[in-house]
Amino acid sequence: MHIGQPLLGRSAPSSPQRGSEAERAVVVIVDDHEAVREALSDLILSAGFQPVCFASAREFLDADLPDTPGCMILDVRMPGVSGLDLQRHLGQSGNSKPIIFLTGHGDIPMTVQAMKAGAVDFLTKPVRDQTLLDAVSTGIAIDAAQRAKARVVRLHADRYKTLTLRERQVMYAVALGRLNKQVAFDLGISEITVKLHRSNAMRKMQLSSVGELVRAWEVLPAEMRESARPSGRSLRPIPPDHVAGRTGADGLGSVYSA
Repeated sequence: MHIGQPLLGRSAPSSPQRGSEAERAVVVIVDDHEAVREALSDLILSAGFQPVCFASAREFLDADLPDTPGCMILDVRMPGVSGLDLQRHLGQSGNSKPIIFLTGHGDIPMTVQAMKAGAVDFLTKPVRDQTLLDAVSTGIAIDAAQRAKARVVRLHADRYKTLTLRERQVMYAVALGRLNKQVAFDLGISEITVKLHRSNAMRKMQLSSVGELVRAWEVLPAEMRESARPSGRSLRPIPPDHVAGRTGADGLGSVYSA
C-alpha cells in the first residue's frame, strides 16, 4: 500500500528483525487525518509493533503515556501545534524519542529543519509500506541504543555514589592520566594510600582495568565528575608525551591550577 491513498492495499511488507525490546516497541502516531491514522495503525500492527494514535499534538501532550521503547510518526502540517513544533517541544523537554515525519507538502527547508533537530527520516506521502517500516525499524533501533546507553550511565552513576570523596578524587585523577605517585603528591597522601583508594574505587565500580575506569568516568554526568575536583583546584589532563618527562621542583610534576 501507499500511505496517503484513500484505500490501502497491502503488499506484504517484510517483517524487520526484532529483539526483545523491539517486540515491545510502541509506535506513536500523530496525524489529524483519521484515514491515515487507521492505515498507519494497520501497517504497524502487521509488522508486530503496537500503534498508539492521536489526532493532534495537543492530544498527545495531554496523554499520560508510559515510557516505553519505540518511536514516533508525526504529520508535519497539523492544526494548532505542528509536527515540527512538537519535535521542538519534545527536544526542549528532554524527550529524545526518535521521530519519523510524514508530509504531503514537504519542502527542502522543512526537511533540513527536521533532520537537523534529529529526525530519523522525512517522508513524503504517498510512501511505500517497506520504506516506512524501514524507517520505523531504524527509529526503534536508535531508541534501543539510547536506552542501553542510559542504563549504563545510571549503573555507573549509582555505583559512583557509593565511593568516598577521596576515592572519587583518585578516580578523577587516574581518569586524567595521572600516575599513582603524581596523585599522591597532588592529594598530599602516600602512594600506598592512593593505590588503596584506587583499588576500592575499581572494586565498587566493578571495573577491571584503567581503560574501563576512563570509559566509566567519561559517561558520568558532568556535575558528578566536577564534584570530585579538590576544592579550589583543577587537574588538567597530561599529554601522553609529557607523563614521563614533565616534572616540577619535587620531581612529581603536579599540574594542579589554582
